[in-house]
Amino acid sequence: MRLRLEFTTEPFDLEEAPEHALAARRVIEAADLDEVDVGPFGNTAEGGADEVLTAVDALLRSSLESGATRISLQVNVVGDPKGKGDDA
Repeated sequence: MRLRLEFTTEPFDLEEAPEHALAARRVIEAADLDEVDVGPFGNTAEGGADEVLTAVDALLRSSLESGATRISLQVNVVGDPKGKGDDA
């Protein structure tokens, strides 16, 4: 199964990226994921279910330990959830 992850961490700081956002970015960039896109107002990544779920666990732990007070997260199945093709 292939998953797409979208997340943001708070509180926001428009002047510079807070440590919790940098921690989340490091986790996602180091994970075995593809189509990673990190930005100031949202982040996305895709990959296999095991890789995404492992990254989500690390992202939550790292961000919270680094001062996040809220993490908004959405995980969607992309493509055929039974693995029979790449089209939704």
